[in-house]
Amino acid sequence: MQAGAAGTAESAAPSPDAKAGGLTTALGVGQICSWGTLYYSFPLIAEAMGAEFGWPKFHLYAAATLGLVLAALATYSVGVAVDRGHGRWVMGLSSLGAGILLILWSQVDSLTSFYLLTAGVGLLQAATLYEPAFAVLARRVGAAQSRRAITTLTLWGGFASTVFIPLIQWLMDHWGWRDTLIVLGLVNVLLCATAHLVFIRPERDCISTEPGAAFLQIDLDRAAVHEAVRRPVFWALLLALTVYAAMFSAFTFHMYPMFIERGMNTAAVVQAIALIGPAQVAGRILISVFAARASMRVIGSVVVASFPVSFGALLWVDAAFWPVAAICVTYGAANGIFTIVRGLVVPEMLTRHAYGAINGLLTVPTNLARAAAPLAAALLWSTTASYNSVLIGIIVSAIVLAASFWLAAWLRRKPGRL
Repeated sequence: MQAGAAGTAESAAPSPDAKAGGLTTALGVGQICSWGTLYYSFPLIAEAMGAEFGWPKFHLYAAATLGLVLAALATYSVGVAVDRGHGRWVMGLSSLGAGILLILWSQVDSLTSFYLLTAGVGLLQAATLYEPAFAVLARRVGAAQSRRAITTLTLWGGFASTVFIPLIQWLMDHWGWRDTLIVLGLVNVLLCATAHLVFIRPERDCISTEPGAAFLQIDLDRAAVHEAVRRPVFWALLLALTVYAAMFSAFTFHMYPMFIERGMNTAAVVQAIALIGPAQVAGRILISVFAARASMRVIGSVVVASFPVSFGALLWVDAAFWPVAAICVTYGAANGIFTIVRGLVVPEMLTRHAYGAINGLLTVPTNLARAAAPLAAALLWSTTASYNSVLIGIIVSAIVLAASFWLAAWLRRKPGRL
């Protein structure tokens, strides 16, 4: 009788998908809009501002670097705050603040105000992009059960560049960069902030918010963090994710002017870049359908090999649309799959506890690399007057990424305590 009752109770318990409910959809909408407005918009807006004000490329990308450095410094604190049940206010108020800063950015007429506002936008990325959203989902369903929810969230986020790069280009062509920034700001205020404040409900999380349980959880999380940083696999993953962030950021911020320099027209460049988003989504769907039970260690080991190949091919192809488009699709699929890997390596290869804190700890150097890479690429371009040198640097980064992830996978080949 007791066994039957237990079976009934177990069958009545909601599945992880049911627990996530509308949260994954709301966070997905937020990710499309946050990535599109706060991250992918910068190269297009910066190019237009540089043309109007005559500001050098170095000054433009130094502003982006400053913002991303501030984001790096905030990531650990954001992760801890989400672990403690404050994700609703962290993400909601940050989206609201980001929207206000974008609207103020539309009124910029000096380099100083440009730096201040882009620094603020960069800082708030730490509280609005994938990492805090992953941590919110991990709290809702449990880190060990979060694979499907995180994969679904990345499917949403994969459309950010596809939706917003053409949209931003259209807005700028018709209204100019100032009005475009006002539209982007309103998207954050009306869509992102609302989605986060309404749908992130800490009382529905699988982790108890009772005071006694919360204090116990804090102690467990601290112990998990201390244990994780003593393991060699943590440092191998940190190197892999840091180099990945640098590679991704350098290419994302410079692919638009890179393709223009190679002789492609603006329309062809936008079309090629817009293919990256659907390719990311397609890659994630393929993984969820054909490798739903495969470990992130195996998936990651395979996918990192494609980055040196993709960028190496880009170095040799001409400016024709179809070869460049094919490379963008290959890169997009690999990048989309690796985003899932990045979101799930902590519970699979390190520990199922303190997801937000450990992920935040890993994200500090990755965000610093993400901040420095666009500026380093701009400096390299200024020195050589060619994006070929930048592309060679990206290829070297891709090789280091593959080697360091393979090392992490080798170190984690034996089962250990999670």
